[in-house]
Amino acid sequence: MGRSNAFTKRQGKRKRQEITGIEDRTRRPPPIYIVSAGSGASGEQIVETVLAQFPQIQVPIIKIAHVRQKEQIEDAVVEAVTTGGTIVHTLVNNDLRKALIHSGKKQNVETIDLMGPLLDRLTEVLGREPLGQAGLYRQLHQAYFDRIAAIEFTVGHDDALEPQDLSLADIVLLGVSRCGKTPLSMYLAVQGWKVANIPIVLGIPLPHQLREIDRHRVIGLSIDYEQLMIHRKRRQERMGITGPSPYTKPSMVLEELEAAQKIYKEGGFRVITVTNKPVETIADEVIGLITSSLGKTL
Repeated sequence: MGRSNAFTKRQGKRKRQEITGIEDRTRRPPPIYIVSAGSGASGEQIVETVLAQFPQIQVPIIKIAHVRQKEQIEDAVVEAVTTGGTIVHTLVNNDLRKALIHSGKKQNVETIDLMGPLLDRLTEVLGREPLGQAGLYRQLHQAYFDRIAAIEFTVGHDDALEPQDLSLADIVLLGVSRCGKTPLSMYLAVQGWKVANIPIVLGIPLPHQLREIDRHRVIGLSIDYEQLMIHRKRRQERMGITGPSPYTKPSMVLEELEAAQKIYKEGGFRVITVTNKPVETIADEVIGLITSSLGKTL
């Protein structure tokens, strides 16, 4: 009887250990708070770089951006106390940075200063005080950040993706398959234009959002039948497709081209011919139409 009770106790203890082990493995680690007077992008990039050294562990990252008041700092520290989190900060304002460090020590919250030591060192070496203004780097490099945003937007809105965002696009390109919408979109994006492109496919209606945006933002691409057939046959060969298919059937291709012209006319969209033109020339024509009608330049 005693041996049976001992066995039962051992089994119960082992079960509790197993449950505790499962909880330990599934419990999320405490978050990392990024406190910044700007957008928090710099701190986030550094934290993400460090976290890459700990694969398969999902550490929550919470950005507390545009911190200008000491009350915001106190709120961040209180939240970190509640969650057991760590605060990483990129504050360049000396008063705010000192307030955060002091509050962290007082509340027993770990704070990691990414800017202070370097600012202090440069102040000593250069013999000058820092400006202490948030967001200066972004202001000085705004064109670069705008270009990155345009590229990200364009990649995310290729081939009719996310049509609900069409109103956010600077340019919307329409055209049949293999007329060059995607490479033209990317070329324009590198220059800072947010571009969405929509394929014209027989039997598939265009997104209804297209009717809700300024038609002057929409450019239809026109291509000669012969050149389009060359592009499509090459693509078909790369895909390992042999023999006839609707994609390269002459009557179907001609029908698509006619449907495209009808869409352009009914929508009141300007049209650019892309036949035998390099992408740079086509892009210049697109930008010319957009800037002349909307008055927007980059």
